[in-house]
Amino acid sequence: MRKTLLFLAGAALVATVLASSAAADHSWGGYHWARTSNPFTIQTGDNVSSAWDSYLRTAAGDWSKDTEGNPVNLNVVSGAGAAGQCSATWGRIEVCNGAYGPNGWLGLAQIWATADLHITRAIAKMNDTYYNTAKYNTRFWRGAVMCQEIGHTFGLGHQDESGADLGTCMDYASNPDEDNTHPNRHDYEELALIYSHLDGSTTIGSVRKGAGREVRVNRVDHFGHSTITRTFADGSKQVTLIIWAR
Repeated sequence: MRKTLLFLAGAALVATVLASSAAADHSWGGYHWARTSNPFTIQTGDNVSSAWDSYLRTAAGDWSKDTEGNPVNLNVVSGAGAAGQCSATWGRIEVCNGAYGPNGWLGLAQIWATADLHITRAIAKMNDTYYNTAKYNTRFWRGAVMCQEIGHTFGLGHQDESGADLGTCMDYASNPDEDNTHPNRHDYEELALIYSHLDGSTTIGSVRKGAGREVRVNRVDHFGHSTITRTFADGSKQVTLIIWAR
């Protein structure tokens, strides 16, 4: 459907984006924010224009719901960059929109993570080049992509990539409707599984650490999306998952 989930990183992830509509099983490669207690709150920077504000607030509220054991809370705060710019901030999520060009993606998510799978910073971008067209300038497309991109920023993968409509923003529904603008029960169940353990330290609000030199690049093309993985000397990765607009 849709977007480019760009998981970039002083270490980010290769998504194991597989899933079943019958069970929560769509972690993105085991990547997660390190933290020492549950529930936890991640600062989420608002760098979006007024046309996107309500979608960001809705998505943040949805992902913060206390249901099915979900431990995630998103606190929307002022963004770290100017409108249209998405500067990654260590220890938090930044959400942006802008006319990023006719490059094939509706939205993207970027995650940096350490070699031991701990997310250290994240970005979600919405590409107004497409939302300025009649096909995508709808509340369903805007809501679905915003919800999905933010969902990826804490390690959640897709429930399905076939184009089937599973009633969640984490599927690839070809014609999104109201249900596709929100998470469903399986998404909350998966978050509870991803964050069922505690870590000995936290990357939420963490400080910058170096990644070392790039040593290897690998690209894999799939139906509808591409994954580019850059591996660094310290074992961290930059993973770019591109989901192409239809």
